[in-house]
Amino acid sequence: MKKRAYQDGCAVAHALDLIGDRWAMPIMRELMLGPKRFTDLRASLPGISANVLTQRLEELEAASVLIRRRLPPPAASQIYELTDWGRESEILFQVLGRWACRSPTMEPGMPMSNVSVILSMRTMIDRSRIGDMDATIGLRFGEEEFRLALKDGDFIADRGEAAGADVILTGDQNALVAVLYGGVPFDDVAQALKVEGDRSVANRFARLFPLPPKAPSTVTPAG
Repeated sequence: MKKRAYQDGCAVAHALDLIGDRWAMPIMRELMLGPKRFTDLRASLPGISANVLTQRLEELEAASVLIRRRLPPPAASQIYELTDWGRESEILFQVLGRWACRSPTMEPGMPMSNVSVILSMRTMIDRSRIGDMDATIGLRFGEEEFRLALKDGDFIADRGEAAGADVILTGDQNALVAVLYGGVPFDDVAQALKVEGDRSVANRFARLFPLPPKAPSTVTPAG
């Protein structure tokens, strides 16, 4: 069945025609740092069914947001990756993320995928707090590794080897979320997140991601 469109000349309405369906943007988010197989996408989006994932991938491919290709032997796996235009959408995630963080109804503690944590840091970093920091942070979440670099007031976060970084954090990505956005000390999540390296660098790094103030609620409490 052809999906319903807004029939509206506004470019925002067209954007919603392309990526406004349920699960479309989370799929794009998971591909923002590089290609993934179908099974990888399902693992990082545990709430999606195989049928819905298949449908959304087909729709995003038809919209030229992503492409699929088969890796050469011996891998011979089919992977999905964003087009150059598809990757330009990261700015949408950043603006929406900052806006949604101010929601009076958003509660902390919901699980986040590895990629979601990295993109959140790229969004929420306060570069004015970096100052003279010149450090690298390595992250090991399961089988995935990431490398973060802070230098000259800039911040780069992407996939990369954790080895050799000034600080290496290994374990549960959601424990790191609690440290960065919940103000939880590293010692309080020691069983879920191991810290290796310069602890002073780790503590300073954890203070670079302040959340914006919540918008006022207009809802009158019941009772």
